[in-house]
Amino acid sequence: MIVRKLDQTEHGKTRKLWEEVFSEDTAEFLDYYYFVKARENQIYVVEEEEKIRSMIHLNPYEIRIGDKLFPSFYIIAVATQKEYRGRGYMGTLLRRCMQEMYSRKVPFTFLMPAAEAIYSPYDFRYIYNQSVGGMKKSGTAGRADDVMRNSMRQNSETECRDAILWDAEQMADFFKENFEGKWQVYAERSGEYYRTVILEQQSERGGVRLLKADGSITGMFAYAREAALEVREPLYLPEYEAEVIRQIRRLQMEPEEPVRIYASLPSLCDGTDFRPVIMARIICLNRFLTAFTVPEETEMECSFAVIDPIVTQNSRIWKLHSSSGEREIHVRETEDSEGVLPVAELTELLFGRTPIEEIKKRPGVILTEHLEAELEKIVKLEYVFLNEIV
Repeated sequence: MIVRKLDQTEHGKTRKLWEEVFSEDTAEFLDYYYFVKARENQIYVVEEEEKIRSMIHLNPYEIRIGDKLFPSFYIIAVATQKEYRGRGYMGTLLRRCMQEMYSRKVPFTFLMPAAEAIYSPYDFRYIYNQSVGGMKKSGTAGRADDVMRNSMRQNSETECRDAILWDAEQMADFFKENFEGKWQVYAERSGEYYRTVILEQQSERGGVRLLKADGSITGMFAYAREAALEVREPLYLPEYEAEVIRQIRRLQMEPEEPVRIYASLPSLCDGTDFRPVIMARIICLNRFLTAFTVPEETEMECSFAVIDPIVTQNSRIWKLHSSSGEREIHVRETEDSEGVLPVAELTELLFGRTPIEEIKKRPGVILTEHLEAELEKIVKLEYVFLNEIV
């Protein structure tokens, strides 16, 4: 068994395994992926008999946490040839990738799991939920008309079309001006980011629909055609909701064609199911902790031991402190510990997924009253927007 990172010139060798394991993906999508994403990503493989039997792809993203920007990787295409499963190849690749990411000081990595149980043993935990629902099959017209009557603008002023690559910078500006304050954690929306999104959606028989008024973007949403029409993360100014509804209708092949909407703003659909989608794993803990803050005029000081059985460099005693008049948390190693936190429980706590009252009941967790009170002061990362597909 050989475990190695492929050279960029070798990335195309993994396409055969992708087609074998993920047979639902179209040739058009894979053409896009291997031409665009695989030119900049990292791929780790297990080889047996000089052939690739297992793989993991690491797609790079810049992640904004508060007002700071960090490198990260989205783990996808975790696959093993059927005849070679059950040999621990996936675990071997995951551990290798985590060490490589630690050497790059990556705060955390993330993925969209096929099943939670696959990744929870490696201390991945859910950090992002997404609303999933269907478009109204009846009564939608009345809703749109009601919204339209209350609209601040007229439809005649709105230009609607699919985005082209030259729109990407304006799309990034639209997000920055209207939405970035809604979330604490998200992939940096640059022009390059949106150029990639446009190409990705086109590879899935879709695109990104833009709404513009007086030359300015007022709304946008990605769409694709899988088994049915899928609308992904519509972002729009409130007064243009009716036009978004209208544009989604126009994309339907027929009036009753099912529409699946994946959104952080779920008002466009009925029967919304708010479900966990993205899991994350802390990689370089001390760098991750520097992204956190406390409220203004709050002093905090505490220390705790972290247990990390995979990225063992995180298994240290960490001291956190912040002085009055500054929100930033300073991090260093120390020798005196007030308690113990396994890395998975620390992940749930810092992302605001599980309250400290429940965390302290978990096996392996030890918290003094003082440590518990100090950890409560940290501003948790509860507002996450990681809706990337690949």
